[in-house]
Amino acid sequence: MTNETSLKILRDFLLERTEIPAEKITPEASLEELGIDSLTQLELLFEFEEKLNISLPDVDERPKTIGELISVVEKYLSENPSAN
Repeated sequence: MTNETSLKILRDFLLERTEIPAEKITPEASLEELGIDSLTQLELLFEFEEKLNISLPDVDERPKTIGELISVVEKYLSENPSAN
């Protein structure tokens, strides 16, 4: 799994459910500036779980950017190779 795959999952989810323009959904984009609240962030994590057939642990710190959110998923996958 690559960051590009994670970004595509995240971008597809947001394009389907929000009015955020695709070009604004970049790893550097601030979740707050995009209007992604904690509920939407939780829904995104559920989307990753469903699409990747994994069970992510609770996140201790709330990510501040798209890239940090993707890092949560990538870190889990790297620490749990059997999940890939």
